[in-house]
Amino acid sequence: MTDKLHIVGGGMAGSEAAWQAAEKGVHVVLHEMRPKVKTFAHRTEMFGEMVCSNSFRSDDDEQNAVGLLHWEMRAADSLIMTSASTHRLPAGGALAVDRDPFAETITQKLKSHPNVQVSYEEVTELPDQGQWIFATGPLTSEALGAAIQKETGADRLAFFDAIAPIVYAESIDMSVAWMQSRYDKGETEEERKAYLNCPMTKDQYEAFIDALLAADKTEFHDGETAGYFDGCLPIEVMAERGRETLRHGPMKPVGLTNPHKPEEKAYAVVQLRRDNALGTLFNIVGFQTKMKYGAQTSVLKMIPGLEDASFARLGGIHRNTFLNSPTLLDNQMRLKSKPNIRFAGQVTGVEGYVESASMGLLAGRMSAADILGAELPLVPQDSAHGALIHHITDGAEAKTFQPMNVNFGLFRPVDGLKGGRRGRKDRYKAYTDRAKSVWSEWLSGQ
Repeated sequence: MTDKLHIVGGGMAGSEAAWQAAEKGVHVVLHEMRPKVKTFAHRTEMFGEMVCSNSFRSDDDEQNAVGLLHWEMRAADSLIMTSASTHRLPAGGALAVDRDPFAETITQKLKSHPNVQVSYEEVTELPDQGQWIFATGPLTSEALGAAIQKETGADRLAFFDAIAPIVYAESIDMSVAWMQSRYDKGETEEERKAYLNCPMTKDQYEAFIDALLAADKTEFHDGETAGYFDGCLPIEVMAERGRETLRHGPMKPVGLTNPHKPEEKAYAVVQLRRDNALGTLFNIVGFQTKMKYGAQTSVLKMIPGLEDASFARLGGIHRNTFLNSPTLLDNQMRLKSKPNIRFAGQVTGVEGYVESASMGLLAGRMSAADILGAELPLVPQDSAHGALIHHITDGAEAKTFQPMNVNFGLFRPVDGLKGGRRGRKDRYKAYTDRAKSVWSEWLSGQ
């Protein structure tokens, strides 16, 4: 076999695609423009760097769609999931990781793989020959974005993705804050105390909202529109939608008891999640923001317990690029006008680390099958992977296509189960049982 698979982008999707193809015996060339060409969001040149949250979200594979996606990826020998498990941090029922060791493991495993070659050059064109996967993510370079636009004949779609601030643990006032997961969720004491909580009274909350609304924000460039993805809204945008929005979102006070004042119910609670294994860094959960740095510091220090906070990283905002995949990609994730090219990851219109990596997993296996002359069965639509790929390539309405997290709304109904909230637990379990069965069968056929 002499054909090579070229993969552009060393993020979650590109790294997973490279691993899957290399493990199948295909020679992979992984193209990464960093560190020669940098982005504002990346700090390192490592593969699989986490630039926003350090969480892969829920790990519940029976009642949560993203947890099911974790299960399916693990069953497929996912590099991303293996590395995440190795560097797991306490986070209640979520899968959070120590981000730098996580990326170091991915980088080491890919660089040491006998079938993987790394090229640190920027790719700026869509090649006519060879097998390619473009997994350039939300920060696709301007030059490559222009080439994609030229080839597809369609304007690039964009939304703005915001990064949450990270606080040094030693600067948090623990006489005000306390450690507790919501509803004490978790099987161990460490899991049940995975989150740090900062309580607010009604007056403190109202003052915080006033300051948030009045703060200086990053301005948009000419011609840009604020088409935010609802799963990652900046806190000030949520506040603009209504003064109570944050209190019913990331600042909801439910399932928590303040041990400093057990008889007093907080009006709102800001949660922070551990961001590294040492426990020296905490990120503010759900607090993505486009406030300017000076404003961020003053507004965030209004949070009780963070009055003297020191920030390892302040929040930021950037443009996110993605394809109108239902019009451009076939059900094998190939560009219809250039079938030698596949796209994978966030650029295809999935949202989230896990979803991006899962699309890389599929693209890597599909490309490997093409090169090896093997027949890969269609991805079963009733699996989490299948529900996602069906959505982005065929199931979504092209006119209103927006980035999507995996969720049970993408799954086909199970016959005989009642709808509504009361039947949700049985319905979700039926979805996950069915998905595990068809996914296992799909993997066994390869």
